[in-house]
Amino acid sequence: MLTKVAAIHVLFSMPYRQMEGFLRKLSPFVQQDLAADYTTLFRRIRLFELPVSDTIGQTGKDVVVAIDSTGIKVTNRGEWMREKWRVHRGWIEVHVAIDRKSRNILEMEVTNETIPDEKCCIPLIDSAQNSLQSGTVRKVLGDGAYDHISIFNDLEKRHISSAIKIRSNASRRSKGSSYRAQCAREFLDAGYEEWAQRHNYGSRWAVEGVFSSMKRIFWESVKATSINGMFHEFPLKFSLYNILINC
Repeated sequence: MLTKVAAIHVLFSMPYRQMEGFLRKLSPFVQQDLAADYTTLFRRIRLFELPVSDTIGQTGKDVVVAIDSTGIKVTNRGEWMREKWRVHRGWIEVHVAIDRKSRNILEMEVTNETIPDEKCCIPLIDSAQNSLQSGTVRKVLGDGAYDHISIFNDLEKRHISSAIKIRSNASRRSKGSSYRAQCAREFLDAGYEEWAQRHNYGSRWAVEGVFSSMKRIFWESVKATSINGMFHEFPLKFSLYNILINC
């Protein structure tokens, strides 16, 4: 029941005082006492955890993972106030790994805006693999932000194919990663268009579709005002997104 209450709070951006009245009126229709004061609702939802791994639907045997990140505003005030008062509240960064085929979010991580994408890549992939009940991560799709030697070395150790876009001025030599050199030669010899078609790189935009859906459903900013609250709010939203697409 707490999952449904949390979903109401998140989906409708309903303040806790309004939720108290809403649940009191709803109780007779569901034949269950849902009444709780707003402070109790606040404490319970604040401590409620719904891991993304518990909401993943059916996936295939060989899973292709698309990874990316997006910035989320920490306040919903307009650009005029930002320019007028010259106060920059910053962003939080949401890093996700999704199953390209089912569009399920396999894993996500919330960081501040100073954490680079490449630092979250391998932990995301490892967590995504642990979240899969029967499938195995076979390939990773990512943009040029993930073109780092350490990532290619870690993918090679895990026997995961790379479909990460290589920089156009990349060296063909090893320079710390023979696997990246191999991927760079393939990319430079084939050219972007042929390489993208060969690896079905265009399907990486599935992750952009997830971000777009998330922002349409849950808005582009967080409701929480504390850092801990912000970092708790988005995992709950992504878990609810998985539940919605798997209904």
